[in-house]
Amino acid sequence: MIRFRKATEPTRVARVKRHLRLRKKILGKSERPRLSIFRSEKHIYAQVIDDGAHKILCQISTLSKELKIKKGYNIEAATKVGDAIAKKALANKINRVVFDVGGYKYHGRIKALAEAARKGGLQF
Repeated sequence: MIRFRKATEPTRVARVKRHLRLRKKILGKSERPRLSIFRSEKHIYAQVIDDGAHKILCQISTLSKELKIKKGYNIEAATKVGDAIAKKALANKINRVVFDVGGYKYHGRIKALAEAARKGGLQF
């Protein structure tokens, strides 16, 4: 079990509640999978998920060796991840996705990742 400081615990719980509320409405299907985002303090992760088959179709993060990112917590890194996830999805013949912000606000790194994925060719 992961322990967090008491100051961050309410923030984390609130984000998870927002994400669960959002997940009631968003469902990734085989014709239009879900692009899910997770943002930590040091890194950002993106996955394309088919909820019907319970499979991750492609994934990438700032930890990936192929991106060669030194700092994974800035907007530049999020832009590279967005571009890379778009390329991987298009290589798997996925061009339309449902965007799942993961309970985060749509600004900063999340917005940069989404805009880079759109420029890369994903439609959502």
